[in-house]
Amino acid sequence: MDNCKETRAAEPKTNRYLRCQLLFFAVCVALNFVFPRAAGALGLPLYLDNVGTISAAVLGGYLPGIIVGYLNNIINMQGNPGNAYYVVLSTMIAACATWLGRKGFFKNFGKALLTIPLFAFIGGVLGSILTYLLYGFGMGEGISAPFAKALLESGKLSVFWAQMASDVVIDLIDKAITVVLAYLVIRLIPADRRSLLWLTGWRQAPLSPDALLDARKDVTRSFSLRGKIITIISVIMICVAVVTTFISYLLFQSFAIKQYTYSCSSAARLAADLIDPERVGDYPKMGDADPEYRALEEKLEQIRKGNADIEYIYVYRFLEDGVEVIFDLDTPEVRGEDPGDIIELEYYLEPYKEQLLKGEEIEPILDNTMYGRLLTVFVPVRDSSGNCLCYAAADIKVEDIQMSTLNYMTKVFSLFIGFYIFILTLCIWLVDYHLIFPITAMTISARKFAYDSEEALEISVDRLQHLDISTGDEIENLYESLSKTIAETVGYLEDVEAKGEEIAHMQNGLIYVLADMVESRDKNTGDHVRKTAAYVRLIMKKMKEKGVYADALTDAYMEDVANSAPLHDVGKIMVSDIILNKPGRLTDEEFALMKGHTTAGRRVIESAMSLVSDSGYLQEAKNLATYHHERWDGKGYPSGKAGEDIPLSARIMAVADVFDALVSKRSYKEPFPFEKAMSIIEEGAGTQFDPQIAMLFVEAADEVREVTRAHESIPA
Repeated sequence: MDNCKETRAAEPKTNRYLRCQLLFFAVCVALNFVFPRAAGALGLPLYLDNVGTISAAVLGGYLPGIIVGYLNNIINMQGNPGNAYYVVLSTMIAACATWLGRKGFFKNFGKALLTIPLFAFIGGVLGSILTYLLYGFGMGEGISAPFAKALLESGKLSVFWAQMASDVVIDLIDKAITVVLAYLVIRLIPADRRSLLWLTGWRQAPLSPDALLDARKDVTRSFSLRGKIITIISVIMICVAVVTTFISYLLFQSFAIKQYTYSCSSAARLAADLIDPERVGDYPKMGDADPEYRALEEKLEQIRKGNADIEYIYVYRFLEDGVEVIFDLDTPEVRGEDPGDIIELEYYLEPYKEQLLKGEEIEPILDNTMYGRLLTVFVPVRDSSGNCLCYAAADIKVEDIQMSTLNYMTKVFSLFIGFYIFILTLCIWLVDYHLIFPITAMTISARKFAYDSEEALEISVDRLQHLDISTGDEIENLYESLSKTIAETVGYLEDVEAKGEEIAHMQNGLIYVLADMVESRDKNTGDHVRKTAAYVRLIMKKMKEKGVYADALTDAYMEDVANSAPLHDVGKIMVSDIILNKPGRLTDEEFALMKGHTTAGRRVIESAMSLVSDSGYLQEAKNLATYHHERWDGKGYPSGKAGEDIPLSARIMAVADVFDALVSKRSYKEPFPFEKAMSIIEEGAGTQFDPQIAMLFVEAADEVREVTRAHESIPA
């Protein structure tokens, strides 16, 4: 119920944020609309059409910035359709503005000014190249056109460099003012509200920036899932673009040739209709001075001017020995032949000579001529009897067709890149919030999962369950399955831990039972195994506190030694009851047999070790049973080991075992007073006992006394 209340409370808050974001981005779109028109109304040669784009990108992220930039060109194309082809520049500016904003370039005015050259490069340099291609290697007609034309007329720069210089200078000024205005817009938003404008689409509990950064740094594979998805989307879009562009190129080129052929045929037919078949023989004699000839020539010129694609219009009569010029219009580059001139048949017409002499119709010709590569259409001029008297012809330069194709492909490419950036950004945004971030959240939660304590387990499970992933797809199914599996696993682990503790408790109980069985045969030992185990625990505790043999005293080691301590005398099960319970001093032979309980204990425990896989626990039991009667000076038994060659657990047990023997009553002796027993331990430091262990035991006399009193009363 609490979660439901929190969800219902969060929904209005989320909707409020979304409304604020949409309102802000709408204002950014409006800024892109208003500023350019204000500059135009004031007569300023500036664009100012990216103020809203940069503001939206810095405060909202990649997707809002690119959408605002995209809308900027769509809205502004209403006044000038050519603006649509510059959408690629707007999306590039938006992407760069987002990246710069995330790097902190808009946090202060000085750093914001450093972004001007990059934006000017995109708008000025790349924009100039795009303009040059869109206008067929010519000069654009935008704001920078007057300045570019002035530079061109100076005669010092080519069309390309005049356009480039003009665009760069104007764009530097434009982007400087744009950045300043965008910075002011950003500053107008209160600092505590700016983060709320960043467009997110969380389908889970949001990840902190640090968590996202750590996750991206912790890459365990050569290629991340995010990178693979971006690559797949890019490859698909590029393949589609290449195929589509190639098909478009072929279709457009075919269409362009047909269109130019139609224009050429129309011009040639109009020219043919103007020619009077009855006067064909008279036109060459009239010459340019004749008013009737000039009037007809002017009409032919009007036909050419009426179709900007037409390069040449002429009327020829084909003869056996050449070509007679009837009309041949001058152009700015080429002066036409004089009427009546007989010129040589061009080589590209040789294959068609017989048809031309017969007055037959021929297909449009696309070939290289002395005037360049031309598309030529010949239309016969016939008399009333159907005889061909001459041909009216029109030419179009093939370079015009190629330029038209280049212009078309530039537009396609520009629109595709802009659309590609937009689609890629949208896909990345959706992939991040619906796939990458949920997986990252589960990964982080799984890596932080702790099994070392019950509290840590509960925290880990709670952390996973509070991710609240709700993508509504397979990711959410995976999350729910993972949460359920881990919750069940934790429950299973708790059961296993409880059963493990029960087994350990039972194991320790069995050890004490076994030790008691051995001890019950020795009427002298009393509660020896429990007291020595307690002394061993106390000694190890003090060693841990003082840092003595710290490398060896791990928690697992201390637990193994403490639990196996009751088995140190297990070998006595092999010693005769007569020897164990003899009231007086043992003979040398009897003592030799008694000493055998160490090696007998080793054999018993080795037999047990052969039956279990985990020998760590029993290894210390074997060390205790075998070496607890060794001495520091090497005079002990059964092996005569000395110093640190004696296992640490046995050195600890040696102190505990001797002390308990001293303070305990035996059939052959009375118990020593506590202080006397302590003095004996102190005297044995460095000879019988490890000096560090012995002195720690003596220093802990008060705690030792408490352990002793807890088990039996001793003389004061």
